[in-house]
Amino acid sequence: MSRMIINGGVPLSGSVTVQGAKNSVLPIMAAAVLTGGKTVIHNCPRISDVECSLRILDHLGCVARWEGDGVYIDTGTMTGSTIPDDLMGDLRSSVIFMGAVLARTGRVRFSPPGGCEIGPRPIDLHLEAMKRLGASAVSDKGSIICRADRLHGAVIELRFPSVGATENAMIAAAGCCELTVIKNAAAEPEISDLAEYLRKAGASVTGDGTGTIEIRGGRFEKSVVHEIIPDRIVTATYLAATAATGGHVRVEGTRPDHLGAVLEALSRMGCEVETGNGTIVLDAGRGLVSPGVVVTGPYPRFPTDAQPLLMAACLKARGETVFEETVFENRFRHVPEMIRMGADISVKGHRAAVRGVNTLRGAEVSAGELRGCAALIAAALSADGESTVGGIKYLDRGYDGLCRGLRALGADIRRID
Repeated sequence: MSRMIINGGVPLSGSVTVQGAKNSVLPIMAAAVLTGGKTVIHNCPRISDVECSLRILDHLGCVARWEGDGVYIDTGTMTGSTIPDDLMGDLRSSVIFMGAVLARTGRVRFSPPGGCEIGPRPIDLHLEAMKRLGASAVSDKGSIICRADRLHGAVIELRFPSVGATENAMIAAAGCCELTVIKNAAAEPEISDLAEYLRKAGASVTGDGTGTIEIRGGRFEKSVVHEIIPDRIVTATYLAATAATGGHVRVEGTRPDHLGAVLEALSRMGCEVETGNGTIVLDAGRGLVSPGVVVTGPYPRFPTDAQPLLMAACLKARGETVFEETVFENRFRHVPEMIRMGADISVKGHRAAVRGVNTLRGAEVSAGELRGCAALIAAALSADGESTVGGIKYLDRGYDGLCRGLRALGADIRRID
């Protein structure tokens, strides 16, 4: 089993460049199915979720491979409409292929998605959107089969601004010629990145970044080149790890405007934060205080993916920090492992209270999901002595070279496979 060995207690210092956004590239890879042509995606992170998406595309009969810093996809050779159970089980966001394959072939068969165990990911919102667009959905031996002789435009009002359901609806709607209006849509930056790809591919998309998105499909381009936006959660990871260790970091190749809630929380903690064109500089050398109450929610509120990371930075901050998790019910799975390091945390329902301690000690801990794994690494970097962090397979789902980046900042960290 892969694990990280970390000797903590050393402030991080230096500069690091951020990878492309995991949560942008996956829906864009799925959307490439619509074009029936070639897509080149630059700034694509080399992570296991991308590898899984490449295998899904290959299974569907597409040409999909790495080329330099990105991927090349040709969906003109596509012949399949079934996503295998093993690939659905490996990729939590694999359901994003539903709308694309349905719009392209009129049929898609898949099983419920797997991935990180941070709480159920019901696909009812996705299926409701497909039904509004004219599809039917039935269960068959543990799989779901969606069919549509022809998708049509519709008004889709989501009960919750789900990122995945918004993306699936956008992709499927781009496959119809009529107008589709998505209300209560997610507004995350990754939604706008998908919208930009769809516009390049030939669809009309307006309103992305707001609660109402309008989409009308069109004649698709046979060649699309797109560059993925920087990963805001990876940026948050480097910032939180630096804050946890009382260090100083310059993060390059990022988008400060995508991280408003995170930067505001770090500033409340006493970090000095300066932003520039594609850069964020953070200095935590003066010590940390509690940021107070942190409530997760849809963008532009504090992102649930950054909650474990900020918690790691709060473990030694003076005072009490309260985290209220409103998105995923199992987002506190990292808490017992942090307690093994000497953290003072109590959980009641969807709220976790963190009381800052003077010191943390190295320990053997194990992660159960992606962001919790990164948070445990950040906590270990701020602890005295040696820590072993297991569950690194989850880290591989979303981070391209995190260990290498942390070493560049002076961390004593090594990976053992």
